[in-house]
Amino acid sequence: MKRIALFLATNLAIVLVLSVSMRLLGVEPYLNEQGLNLDALLIFAAVMGFGGSFISLALSKWTARMSVDARVISDPRTPEELWLVQTVARQAQASGIEMPEVAIYDSPVANAFATGMSRNSALIAVSTGLLEQMTREEAEAVLGHEVSHAANGDMVTLALIQGVVNTFVIFLSRVIGHVVDRVVFKTERGQGPAFFVTMIVAELVLGILASIIVMWFSRQREFRADRGGARLAGRRAMIDALKRLQSIHAPQPLPEKMAAFGISGRAGGGLKRLFMTHPPLSERIAALETADGGAH
Repeated sequence: MKRIALFLATNLAIVLVLSVSMRLLGVEPYLNEQGLNLDALLIFAAVMGFGGSFISLALSKWTARMSVDARVISDPRTPEELWLVQTVARQAQASGIEMPEVAIYDSPVANAFATGMSRNSALIAVSTGLLEQMTREEAEAVLGHEVSHAANGDMVTLALIQGVVNTFVIFLSRVIGHVVDRVVFKTERGQGPAFFVTMIVAELVLGILASIIVMWFSRQREFRADRGGARLAGRRAMIDALKRLQSIHAPQPLPEKMAAFGISGRAGGGLKRLFMTHPPLSERIAALETADGGAH
């Protein structure tokens, strides 16, 4: 499923709120009677773009826990919870990161996710469905995959990429709005209604196109996390875990707002593939099976 959808949705909401708030407060230094001050606009776009991205990142653990009603295991109550905490602790130590928070949530769907502000402040959460439907070896491989996401700093890198993307979307949408307002609607001074209408439409369209870049990065990091899982739990266990996900009949998907956090991904082709956050499971299995040694 789509691991980063929740992050992107939160980011978009924050950027829109910041943009509207600054407009209502009259804090838009890039606008003047002559048109746009491009230097001021670029600074404004960068502050807005990176601000939205990193606020989303800072909220990622909280929003993830709330979305699936995950319970952080502070004091293991069962042998299964103890095994979870001990396994993540061992893998985190092997990966050179501080111990993540470990959480569990009730769901029949076999799934797990990792999120957090930094590699040393991560959250690893596992569904009850995954623990019930996988062997210990397979579940350990899934945990290794998620710990590898944290160790690779994937969420921080994603925030940086999203910040750059946001900056260009905000910048270009306002330039396009200005050009349309002046060239098409012949506004000579200030900004007419066409500027704001075109700006909003351009921001939405450019945001959709820019998400292709973010999705491409997301797909690449899945292969890397699979290799990390293979290194921590064994290549065979990682392959078996992916095959187990593939073999589960008619799996129930995560709620759309949480689809970003799943390990399995969805199949897709054509244009749909451009917006996939995960490569197909068959490609991930093939990459591990053909890797030389399987765990570099």
